[in-house]
Formats: sequence, C-alpha cells, structure tokens
Amino acid sequence: MVRRLWSAFKGSFASSVLAANAVTICSGMLPVALVKLALPFGAVRRGTDRLLNAMAEGWIAVNGWWMALVQRIHWDVQGLEGLRRKGWYLVSSNHQSWVDILVLQKVFHRRVPFLKFFLKRQLLYVPVMGLAWWALDFPFMRRRTGSRSEDLKTARKACEKFRQIPTSVMNFLEGTRFSRAKHDAQQSPYRHLLKPKVGGLATALGAMGERFDALLDVTIVYPGGVPSFWDLLSGRMQRVVVRVRELKIPPELLGGDYEGDPAFRGRMQAFVQGLWAEKDAHIEEIVLALQQPAEA
Repeated sequence: MVRRLWSAFKGSFASSVLAANAVTICSGMLPVALVKLALPFGAVRRGTDRLLNAMAEGWIAVNGWWMALVQRIHWDVQGLEGLRRKGWYLVSSNHQSWVDILVLQKVFHRRVPFLKFFLKRQLLYVPVMGLAWWALDFPFMRRRTGSRSEDLKTARKACEKFRQIPTSVMNFLEGTRFSRAKHDAQQSPYRHLLKPKVGGLATALGAMGERFDALLDVTIVYPGGVPSFWDLLSGRMQRVVVRVRELKIPPELLGGDYEGDPAFRGRMQAFVQGLWAEKDAHIEEIVLALQQPAEA
C-alpha cells in the first residue's frame, strides 16, 4: 500500500513538472515562432531555428532532471562515441512505447542536433506540445489511405528546411508502436519488430540525403518489460538498453525517385529489410544475454 502511494506521489510530481516545463518552454517559443513566420528570410530563419532548438534542449534537460529524481534508471547505452552536435543525422529506431521518445532525447541530448520526428497529424492539436512541434518544424503526416502523395510533399518540405542548420531527422520505420497483436495481424517475419515502412526514410534521403553524415541505427530494449508512460513518471522503469550503430548511407540510395523508379524502390526496400533483419537478430542477442545471469 505504501509503495503504491509513493509511486502515485512520484507520478503526480513528475507529471506536474513535465506539464509546467512544457507550458514554460512553449510560451517562450511562441513569440520566436511568430517572428520566423512573419520574416521567412534565410538569416532570420537560421537564427530563430537555433533559438527554438536551444529552448527545446532546455526542455529535454529538465525532463532528464525529474527522470533522475523519481527513479534510478540503469542506462546501458553503447555506440555514442564520435557523434557530433554540428552534424546531420538520419536516425532510425524500433518503437515500443511513448517512453521511447524521452529515452532517445535523453540518450542523444547534446551529442547530436535536436531530434525532429515525423508525427501523426492528429498530434498537431495536442495542447501546448502541438504548438511546440509546429514551431520546431516537425513534419505532420496524415498517414491514411489516399494521403500518401500529400504526406510525401509535407516530408520533403520539412526536410528542405532541415538543410539550413544541423539537424537529426528521426523516423520510426514501423510507423506505430509494437504490440504482439499488431505483430500477429501483420504476420511480421521478424520476432521482435513490425514490418518497416520505407516511404518516410526514402523521402528524407531524397530531400537531403547528401547532407546526412550518417544513419544512426538505434535499438531499444526494456529488460523489465515495455513500460507505459505512467511507469516512467511513477518511477517503475528500472533499466533500459540502447545500442547505437553509426552506418554510412549507401550512395545508391541517394537522389533516387522512390515513387517513380521501381529499381530504386527495390534497392531501398532491400536495404531497410536487411537493416531490420540485423536489428531483429540484435534484439534477440540482447534478450538472451539478459536472461543468462538469471539462469546461472
């Protein structure tokens, strides 16, 4: 009983800090975003984008503070060596929970440029945060039948903006959070992953492929089970394993027409499927390694 009450208190505290942090940062972003909207010139845009990104990084820093305060998470992270804050990265990860976003932000904070995510259009209307995502040029995708062409235009437009200052473009290739029910419904050939969707990655490479320094292939595993957002807030997430691989983007994947060139589309799909097969095997290795001490 006492433990549940303590968890509820921590969750309420963390929720309050998270909300206050979001409102404060977004309030500061609004006038800067309006200046960017009213004066869409190169020099002004670069300056406002840098200021907005700095505010967003402040938001991440505060989130890291309350996460450390409500719980002692064991961060098992490898592969961050050599990353640059002034580089351009295309980032891809498996997706299991809303917690993934805070994990990625925590892991890459001040190691690579601020992460820009592809988001569902409905999230534009989330109070406070929707405004922040809009100000930061996050691309909002409709992701419904018949909207693919419009989504690709949106993604291309956003990626063109990302060419102006160092940026990390984040794409969850699965397009949705993993669940066993979704896995079975898809008849996914992977043990731990849903089938990847290639369009977003292809669009990012088509818009600014030569600008990217590397592809960061991220694998996230939660040894204690996939946490809910409330688990994170209330201090119930104890350990997270993150593995980062910095990969060179094959030249044959740059500058192609994913929609109009079947040969290029085939190369892109083969590359992503190979990447996903390696990730699936890597997750299996991590899971088996985590089980060994308990079996000894």
